[in-house]
Amino acid sequence: QVQLVESGGGLVQPGGSLTLSCVVSGFIFSMNPMRWYRQAPGKERELVAFISATGGTATYADFVKGRFKISRVDANNTLYLLMNNLTPEDTARYYCHRWPDLWGQGTQVTVSS
Repeated sequence: QVQLVESGGGLVQPGGSLTLSCVVSGFIFSMNPMRWYRQAPGKERELVAFISATGGTATYADFVKGRFKISRVDANNTLYLLMNNLTPEDTARYYCHRWPDLWGQGTQVTVSS
């Protein structure tokens, strides 16, 4: 079964950190570039980070540059998103994505004191 399963979200205080995971199955993970998106209530889904199939290239949205890091461990079929210095504006549901149309169910991140 082809699927993406995210985990690791939760409630965190401003300035805190979280690491999201996305376990993939049903396809050859190592051959696929991957992305993290997020969607806040009432807003459009937006791209957060991209990583190439080899892991050699990673790009970030301006609003997370210097705070978030995308990575992958192909041996574990897992994509990660390390999020540091979180702010309330980072509150959203986070999704991993394989182009063109494979999405996970998302994991909720809430940043609040």
